[in-house]
Amino acid sequence: MKTIAYDCLSCGVVLGPYRIVNMEIRPEVCVSCGNRGPFRPNQLKTEYGNHQLIELQETPGSVPPGRVPRHKSVVLLGDLTDIARPGEEIEVTGIYMHSNTIIPKRSNGFPVFSTIIEANCIQKRHGSSSTLLSEDDKRKIRDLSNDPQIGERIFRSIAPSIFGHRHVKAGIALALFGGCHKESGSSGMHRVRGDINVLLLGDPGTAKSQILKYAEKTAPRAVFTAGKGASAVGLTAGVHKDPITKEWTLEGGALVLADQGVCLIDEFDKMNEQDRTSIHEAMEQQTISVSKAGIVTSLQARCAVIAAANPIGGRYDPSYSFAENVELTDPILQRFDVLCVLQDTVDPVIDEQLATFVVNSHHRSHPDHARYEAQLQEQRLGNNGHDGTNNNCDTDDSRRRQSSNEQQRLDEDDRMDVGNNTDKSPFDDLGQMVDDGPEPLSQDLLKKYIMYARAYVKPILHDIDTEKVTYIYL
Repeated sequence: MKTIAYDCLSCGVVLGPYRIVNMEIRPEVCVSCGNRGPFRPNQLKTEYGNHQLIELQETPGSVPPGRVPRHKSVVLLGDLTDIARPGEEIEVTGIYMHSNTIIPKRSNGFPVFSTIIEANCIQKRHGSSSTLLSEDDKRKIRDLSNDPQIGERIFRSIAPSIFGHRHVKAGIALALFGGCHKESGSSGMHRVRGDINVLLLGDPGTAKSQILKYAEKTAPRAVFTAGKGASAVGLTAGVHKDPITKEWTLEGGALVLADQGVCLIDEFDKMNEQDRTSIHEAMEQQTISVSKAGIVTSLQARCAVIAAANPIGGRYDPSYSFAENVELTDPILQRFDVLCVLQDTVDPVIDEQLATFVVNSHHRSHPDHARYEAQLQEQRLGNNGHDGTNNNCDTDDSRRRQSSNEQQRLDEDDRMDVGNNTDKSPFDDLGQMVDDGPEPLSQDLLKKYIMYARAYVKPILHDIDTEKVTYIYL
């Protein structure tokens, strides 16, 4: 209530309206007849406004180790209601105050009040792409889209610190960009989802969890959860009783929080079967139907699911089919559009490339790498610009010549050991793969590219060979 008016039941005079600031105001005596009541609120002359109560919780990344995220209730009034949705990061400016509800800590003693924040302003930290992308970014993205090799460049930009797995990176890129949902018929009764679900199945140590963590950092909106720590209620939705109002309220789970984003589930095969069946509806119909404690409703869960699982027995056996290698039921496998197999095969050439890539990546990622490189550069410049005697110069030159010859001989020995089929190392000094492929995008630009594509682009299939697609399906 903004303002409230009262009817005096003794003489019928309307008292007020009284402006409500923090608590309800009730008149002491009637100005007309002088009686002390009774008074009844006049609903026609009382002015009401919008009101919403949201729970503000610390972002998981900012919580100190071993602590539970703190949360605080925020009161939204007027046009601030319905600005933020569950799962979004927001900045709240407001007044920290106590509510009128006393928490009964003890039967007697000092009263303890519950505290709330009355919001004045709310800003989204990760809002829509239109607010985060500048005109310069949009123009750069449109120019990039005309590159005939842009698809290959995007695949190479996905998880560049992970060696190989090109098919997996292509599947992750498809899931991050997403497709278009279709509604058949004029009424839109039948809706076909546009999000692409991906399942990564592979041997231990093939960087499945790292790929999921990378997708979490890259997607504009993502929720990460693991198999054993995820229950059916935590994934879909739960009902709990408010301790103050004693009303049943609905809380969205991971799939609801990831609406119009990506939900990442690690250790998918370790989940209980009952918990896994709860996401059947969310993965296909993209809704979550709740019927608990008198609340019957349907929540939106329009998100792509990227899951990682281990095969039965720990290793993938190529002599069996995909379904026989994983302990998942047929209905859940049917809901995944892209199935990726990651195998740890024994190949001396590829293993040597992988080891070189990892070692160089460790060198590059060391905290003191930049300082070390600067010192080396200074030493090189100091040796080149040395103004000593000719004897010293000759000594330095001969030393450099000797070290370069020794390095060349070691390189030749290494190449002969690897297998006589490579003329040079497949890596440069920075540990990156040396090949003739297109240049990958920077990570910041890739994030903006995904934002732009999801917000503005709705691709349409044209000039498609329908017979070929039909034949592949058959």
